[in-house]
Amino acid sequence: MRPLPSLRDFRSALIVKPSSLGDIVHTLPAVKAIREAHPHLKMRWLANTEWTPLLQSSPLIDEVIPFPRKNFRGLKGLVRFWNWRRTWMQLPREEPEIVLDFQGLLRSGVVSRWRGSRPVMGLSDAREGASWFYTHTVPVDAGAHAVDRYLELPRALGIRILPENATFELPSGVPPNGWPESLANYIVVHPWSRGEGKSLSNAALNALCESLAPHPVVLVGMTQDASRPSGSHIHDWSQRTSLPELIWIMRAAKFCISVDSGPMHIAAAVNPRTLGIHTWSDPRKVGPYPQEVHVWKAGRIAKRGEFTPEECVTEAEVTEQAAREMGGWVVQRM
Repeated sequence: MRPLPSLRDFRSALIVKPSSLGDIVHTLPAVKAIREAHPHLKMRWLANTEWTPLLQSSPLIDEVIPFPRKNFRGLKGLVRFWNWRRTWMQLPREEPEIVLDFQGLLRSGVVSRWRGSRPVMGLSDAREGASWFYTHTVPVDAGAHAVDRYLELPRALGIRILPENATFELPSGVPPNGWPESLANYIVVHPWSRGEGKSLSNAALNALCESLAPHPVVLVGMTQDASRPSGSHIHDWSQRTSLPELIWIMRAAKFCISVDSGPMHIAAAVNPRTLGIHTWSDPRKVGPYPQEVHVWKAGRIAKRGEFTPEECVTEAEVTEQAAREMGGWVVQRM
């Protein structure tokens, strides 16, 4: 086995973590640990274009490199991907540079190798043959939470990190245009997810919003469903917030409620008064990471680490009654 490199020997580090929204949030504690331990490094991050607002103006990163992933779909996309390679290899860098692939997929392994810098490091749970492109592989527990898995990479490089000290550096965000100045002490509800079986049903969402009245409720998120809850206390900002605006809304909220999704991890990162909703997904592996945040799973509300293994593998639909109980729990903590 090759000896692991020392970050003291490098002038720059490239973070390869193009997606997804939640995974980029999960990588922030590891990158912060590297930045704090080795402030001399020029830090760059390759991220999908749609997620770069999460990283722009971050004190952790010197440069954000957009990865136009959507342009590479289909047969023509493969040609564009190959042509993009020339640009990618010519981008500025400070030598020697180390490449850290937190993504662990074929495309991230290929892109990491194409960079032309050595060494290339990745994690042992990489898939799709990504590890073939690494010079060093860091062993991780594939069943651990994503944040803990990513923290193993800086640990392997000699950086001491305690899980309780893991923090998430996200921008402050900006208020949306037209945001009412009088709106205060509101509850954010993010009820939709692209993951199958994670979104709240219309009936459960209506019951949740009713149970939160008269507290102001701000609906956020993206959905193809035209149905929305109605009520004088509901402010519908779905389909019309940018990432910086979503961060601002969640940071300023009195409480956040979100189904398992990327925005749930944003809420947990910027607001400890967050309740994450897990139907079939395992909160021990993909739940909100901060210790203060609560989770609804298997019909009850607790901290992520307080659920039993048996509870974590169950599937529990959010019924109207469960939604009302959630709302009552949140109101008691307002």
